[in-house]
Amino acid sequence: MNLLEVDRVNSYYGDSHILFDVSLAIAEGEVVALLGRNGAGKTTTLKTIMGVLRAQSGSIRLAGRPIEALRPFEIARLGVQLVPEERRIFGGLTVAENLELAALTAQKPLSIDRIFATFPRLAERHSSRGRNLSGGEQQMLAIARALIRDAEIILLDEPFEGLAPLVVRDLVEVAAKLAAEGRTILIVEQNVTAALDLAQRVYVLNNGHIVFEGTTQALLGKPAIMKYHLGV
Repeated sequence: MNLLEVDRVNSYYGDSHILFDVSLAIAEGEVVALLGRNGAGKTTTLKTIMGVLRAQSGSIRLAGRPIEALRPFEIARLGVQLVPEERRIFGGLTVAENLELAALTAQKPLSIDRIFATFPRLAERHSSRGRNLSGGEQQMLAIARALIRDAEIILLDEPFEGLAPLVVRDLVEVAAKLAAEGRTILIVEQNVTAALDLAQRVYVLNNGHIVFEGTTQALLGKPAIMKYHLGV
């Protein structure tokens, strides 16, 4: 059964048509990558799923329930959690306080101990303020805030952006652990290698159009698509 279905969605910024009949399907427990060059419409897709940007046409369903008309906080309550590229952690709050705040409005939040078991580095830094964390630690905290809300599906927007290769490796390991636990993940990422290490299936966007849909191995067997649409 598909946990998330995006069916022929069209989205606009003002008069600018950004997404053209975009369709995605993500099964429960699956990790799917949404790839494409800058400006392809990847972040717009995540914002449309999350209700930050309202789809002008098409449908979005979570476990069969239409959500395209809901507001972002309503979609979040249903179990969709967006980890934005900007991370948006609270710099003046400690790691523990950031997590406690995220858990406040969750129906069945996970325990902080369980979060710290997944993110040992955050356990070590539990009393550090967000502004004093490294870039990688801030990204871990941003993902942990989504996880503590026991997300049905986590939308990751450029989680590896601007991070050193060793930090990216650690984050890939964390994301792989979440996937192994059965978490459903949709990842948007410019680091194609890291994204393909995680994902079982891939969609490629170009100028708001889906130009490829298939398994990771199928994409790796399409060097023309890799070069033209992903610059690899």
